[in-house]
This record gives sequence, C-alpha cells and structure tokens, in this order.
Amino acid sequence: MKLPDVLKLAPVVPVLIIEDVDKAVPLARALVKGGLKALEVTLRTPVALECIRRIAGEVEDGVAGAGTIINPAMREEAHRAGAKFGVSPGLIGNEDFDDGPLPLLPGIATATELMAGLEAGYSYFKLFPANIVGGVGALKAFASPFPQATFCPTGGVSLENAPDYLALPNVICVGGSWVAPADAVRDGDWDRITALAKQAAALGR
Repeated sequence: MKLPDVLKLAPVVPVLIIEDVDKAVPLARALVKGGLKALEVTLRTPVALECIRRIAGEVEDGVAGAGTIINPAMREEAHRAGAKFGVSPGLIGNEDFDDGPLPLLPGIATATELMAGLEAGYSYFKLFPANIVGGVGALKAFASPFPQATFCPTGGVSLENAPDYLALPNVICVGGSWVAPADAVRDGDWDRITALAKQAAALGR
C-alpha cells in the first residue's frame, strides 16, 4: 500500500503509546471498529514492535504503522515486525525517498527542513510538533511556496482543532492521541475508544 493510500483511509491517524502488549489487539480492533484503520504505534516502549506484530497478524482491517522512527535500523525493524508505513519526528539523515517496503512519513518543522525533504524526494510530511511550530498558520504559509507538499500535522491536534487543519487543501489527515486516552486503554474501555474513533472518522474532509 502506498503512503497516500494509507493516509487517505481516515481523517485521523491514531498515535498510540502502548505499554501492555496484551492491550494492542483489542485497542486496534476498537479503533478500526470506529473507522480508523491506519494505526501508528510509536516505538517508545519496549513492547512496541511486538504490538505491531500482533496488530499486523490479528487485526484484519487494520493497517499497522510504526512511529518515532529516528534511524534506518528502526525503519527496518518496523518493516520486519509487519508495519506497513513508518512515521518519523524529523528527517532521517541520508535517507532519500523510498516508497517500499516501508514508506516513510518524515517530520518537518521549518521551511528549511521542508526544502531538504523535498530535495530528498519526499512529498508527504508530518508537521511536528504542529501546535508549537505554527499550526494552521504555518501550513497556510507553506502552501504557496511549496504547493507540491502535503501534510499530516501531529502534536497538539485535538477533536476541537482537527477540523481547522482538515479544512486546509494541503492537509491529507491529522495525527492524534486523543482517540485512545491512557485511562481508557488501561481500563480496557474499548467501547469508549470506539466512540471516540467514530467521532474522529466523521470529521470528514
């Protein structure tokens, strides 16, 4: 699956920090049931790769991805675990665009970084941390000089401000963690997470 196809699956890509591997599959199923199929499991916990393996192997309609990829070795590990896409908080040095086997969504925060990413062959980027680096205003400013760039803003995105981002023509989707609150994951409140996912999926384009 090409990266644009993944990012078009729903208006929101859940950003997941999973501490308990046994929560991975029911969490993913709850999100997919609510309409969010592309799932970014951040590589911030010791069980993250195993979570990706389980989601990839057991959640039929889910598209497992790996977040917080900061070097080529992590990208390869994520691919071996079954991830179908990768997300980085920045640009990975010496990594030119490569759409397979694990397409990467690199993060940028400035015009200089965006130019470097475009030079490397990328056209889809994560604006991160979106709320710190200018948010909607920054994306509007980028639109004219960089019409070839498309964004998934992440960082400080919420149910309340997501529509403002999604209304921009250079935004394909947003990334957010609000659809999987830590207490709901801890308590196994999958119905609540499905309800939040349905809200997010209904934000539209």
